[in-house]
Amino acid sequence: MTTKLDKQTSDKVSFITFIVPEFASGYKMNVQKAYNYLKQYGGMDFLYKHWWALHTDNPYYAIKDMAQVCRDNGGYLK
Repeated sequence: MTTKLDKQTSDKVSFITFIVPEFASGYKMNVQKAYNYLKQYGGMDFLYKHWWALHTDNPYYAIKDMAQVCRDNGGYLK
């Protein structure tokens, strides 16, 4: 049995699966390490909560915002 996602959920999943690898690339780490870093320092929570606003902006700014949230929560990226 296949369950069809509603448009908003589908858009959210698409954005998250796009932006995490972009974050990884921007900070020269593999995707798994980037996900773990974002998860540990609150970046994923921020992403889940604010994905709608983040996806309307340039990905560069979304990545910078996520990195800042992580730094504010003890993350180490510059």
